[in-house]
Amino acid sequence: MNKILSLTRRCVEDYNMIQSGDRIAVGVSGGKDSLILLMALAKLRAFYPVPFTVEAITVDLGTSNFAQGNDFRPVAQLCQELDVPYTVLPTQIRWVIFNSREEKNPCSLCSKMRRGALHEALQERGIAKIALGHHYDDAVETFFMSLIFEGRLSCFQPVTYLDRTGITQIRPLLYCGESLIRHTAQRLELPVVHSTCPVDGSTKRQEIKELIYELQGRYPGLKARTFGAMQRLPLPEWGPVEHRRRPLPEELEE
Repeated sequence: MNKILSLTRRCVEDYNMIQSGDRIAVGVSGGKDSLILLMALAKLRAFYPVPFTVEAITVDLGTSNFAQGNDFRPVAQLCQELDVPYTVLPTQIRWVIFNSREEKNPCSLCSKMRRGALHEALQERGIAKIALGHHYDDAVETFFMSLIFEGRLSCFQPVTYLDRTGITQIRPLLYCGESLIRHTAQRLELPVVHSTCPVDGSTKRQEIKELIYELQGRYPGLKARTFGAMQRLPLPEWGPVEHRRRPLPEELEE
């Protein structure tokens, strides 16, 4: 966890993600990424130079069936141990997508509806900053998806201000690789809530993940060079603050 905490702090500082007095909500899906992010920010607040608070919010898609494994009670227990307030937002998003609309390509609509429910909850609570669990591999995959499927050089930004809602999105795990996150979550025995989405593992993102895995085997360092290119281009808002030290490729590949 110490390495993740170190990389998280460097990312936060490189992109000036946290300001004094921030009240930061962590979007907790129950997956390994969001749980590691929650732990990292909860620990970071104890010694970070500027004070900030952390709370967790889960958008329940309407799948909290204990028999299926979608039990968020262990997540609530973890939040209690971390001294982090926790809220579960009940929705019927899954029913709308798969029963009412019978979407054949549901990911985009699901993401839009989850984002809408989360932003509405943030506004009701007066929270202006949300931390999302996107990591290093997510960024590289998104870049390739935009290139291959849309013909654009694009990716989500480390920090995004949404002027229509007044909410700022931050992604503090961008220097943390998926392998490091997965191994840390396993070692800490975090209460991961596994996805029961009908299309999990059969998406365009999964195709790109497998393609990058194959290319990385043939061309070692591909992911690190891609991530570095995104910072050097830079893509909009991807250039780190110049006086900060950028992560070394070998650190990100672990």
